[in-house]
Amino acid sequence: MKKIMTVTSTRADYGLLRPVIKRIDDSDKLSLCLVATGTHLMAEYGNTVDEIKNDGFELAYTPDIMKFGIGEIAAAKTIAYTIDVFTDIITAEKPDAVLVLGDRYEIFAVAVRAAALSVPVAHISGGDVTVGAKDDFYRHCITKMSSLHFPSCADSAKRVIQLGENPNTVFNVGGLGNENIKSVPLMSLEELEKSLGFENLGKFALITYHPETQKNSSPRADMQKLLDALDETDINLIFTKSNADAGGDIINKTVDDYCRKNRGRAKAFFSLGMRRYLSAMKYTAVVIGNSSSGVVETPAFGTPTVNIGDRQKGRFIAENVICTSAEKEDILAGIKKALSPEFAKVCENVTNPYDAGVVASEKITQIITEYVYSRHKTKEFYDL
Repeated sequence: MKKIMTVTSTRADYGLLRPVIKRIDDSDKLSLCLVATGTHLMAEYGNTVDEIKNDGFELAYTPDIMKFGIGEIAAAKTIAYTIDVFTDIITAEKPDAVLVLGDRYEIFAVAVRAAALSVPVAHISGGDVTVGAKDDFYRHCITKMSSLHFPSCADSAKRVIQLGENPNTVFNVGGLGNENIKSVPLMSLEELEKSLGFENLGKFALITYHPETQKNSSPRADMQKLLDALDETDINLIFTKSNADAGGDIINKTVDDYCRKNRGRAKAFFSLGMRRYLSAMKYTAVVIGNSSSGVVETPAFGTPTVNIGDRQKGRFIAENVICTSAEKEDILAGIKKALSPEFAKVCENVTNPYDAGVVASEKITQIITEYVYSRHKTKEFYDL
């Protein structure tokens, strides 16, 4: 049995990794070594490690790496500490490969340590571009340290190759979120209302807003502009809170204050969990914010979406997504357009660029299995 260490650090990457984790766990050729860290272990972010345990997965390690807090200096210290922590974990476990997803700074640190210890890295969702977040360069750095690449769309696959990766190691498997949408039994609207504790949910918006870490903006001011725009709508509001980027705690406090003042209309959650989140995406009138799920997963439902600011700038944008600036009037205009009957017709016929026509988790597991049982070569730069 070849050992695959899989590392998850947030509610978002776990929701996407879950079907791959299950296939590795069920494999008769692979042994799963699952590590949960980061915000999974933080009460203020919902203790989402419990979701992993409830899914029946055995956790090999749960290192607490977020002891330095939130912010740029804290993130730098967390990167250094995570490298140190995973030196011991990887040395003890001696995995045949390390599987990671995305672009978080703590995942970058895991990839650094694996690469330094000559352990092959398999990377999901490389090649994306997100101009408004530091995740952009973390993601490309992870790509350069990885031996296997599983981008979520054709454009991203081209960028991975452009970064000097051999096309034979790049596999466009589509977005794992799309697999979840097809395979997870979603709630009825009545079940969703009961689960959210929100009677007569009616027409509602699903909102997630993260800080833009690549520019000197004010998270509180940016969030307030969004809230001011929402004040001029008459729909109910379901917020999922921000991540642990610098300024995320400020956004969350602003959202909490808003929900207290708007009881009966607005509710906020640290994490909805995958099933509730996808169910809410199915029934919502509009998705609003700057989360990657608003760009990557909403096309599968044809859900009208308002993508705010630069955080996701550079990703392939489907026709169901309206991009706006972070200014109140632009956001409000985008919401009004998204809720219009004319735009509903556009969304009905949207083409999903993140559906590659394969079962992503099955393909990823198959390729990783073939790789770890083969005599793989040293990475070399691929010239176009």
